Parts: sequence; structure tokens; C-alpha cells
Amino acid sequence: MNKREKGYRAPQVCAIVGITYRQLDYWARTDFMVPSLQRARGSGSQRLYSFADLVKLKVVKRLIDAGMDVKRIRKAFAELSRQGSSWNWDDGGVTLISDGASIYALKSPQEIIDIFKKGQAVMGVTLGPVVEEISGEVRELAKTAPIEEGYRSPGGQTEVI
Repeated sequence: MNKREKGYRAPQVCAIVGITYRQLDYWARTDFMVPSLQRARGSGSQRLYSFADLVKLKVVKRLIDAGMDVKRIRKAFAELSRQGSSWNWDDGGVTLISDGASIYALKSPQEIIDIFKKGQAVMGVTLGPVVEEISGEVRELAKTAPIEEGYRSPGGQTEVI
């Protein structure tokens, strides 16, 4: 049985994450940051983003705000996805570190120490505070707007209920 999840429409995502609809739409259309619950299917359909999607989008925004090039972020996220990371975006137990060229997903203090021993200048984003921030934004949003639910299927497509 698939897990039932809350889903967020584009206007909600933009408000929570702090990005424009134009950015969100472009990233979805170019397969950079696609919604895991429901993709748009033709005119009039709407995308539905999961909580983990919100965390990913917030991390992307933070990396952009820190001056990292979107092309490099896109490449790094594609590599993380290709490697089939064994962690969840919404559990907060991961730190992402960037040396400006690559992004490393680190799950333990030892991994972090190993990166620093290489003598690289790095920028880090710990997912725990991002998860907490998104959770607070979602709670505030829930006071004023309905949040839909859906089921995540193994293929990533979800039926909205």
C-alpha cells in the first residue's frame, strides 16, 4: 500500500519556498525539479508537490542565493539522483556541502570531516533547519488554504484524492 501524503499546489509552493511561479514552472518543464505527487498533464491540470519536494526546492533556492550557478546545481542534483541516494529529503539528517563545483550529500560527521580535510572551501546546507522552516511555513499555510492529499506510487505519479 502506498503512503498517503499531503500535496501542495504551485501558489502554495512559491509562498512557502520563496520563489516565483515562473522559476517553479520552468524548473518543472525542464525536468529539473518535478513534482513527485502529480505532474501537469495538459492544459488546466495542476502540479502537486510533496513535502520532500518543498525541502529540495528550498535547498535549491538557498544554493542560488549563496551564489551557486543553477547549471551546477542542476548537474549536482542529477548526480545525486543517479546515485540513488539512500536518504530522504524530508528527514533532516543530511548536510549538503558545496565547493562551488560539486554538491556532496553527507550523512555523518565523519563524512563532513573527510571533506574538510581535503582543504576545500565549502558552503553547507543542513537539511534539519530547512525541514523545520518548511514545516512552520506549511502550518501557517494550512490555517488559510486547504492542502490536498495523494498517494505516492512506486513510479512517482500520484493520484490526488
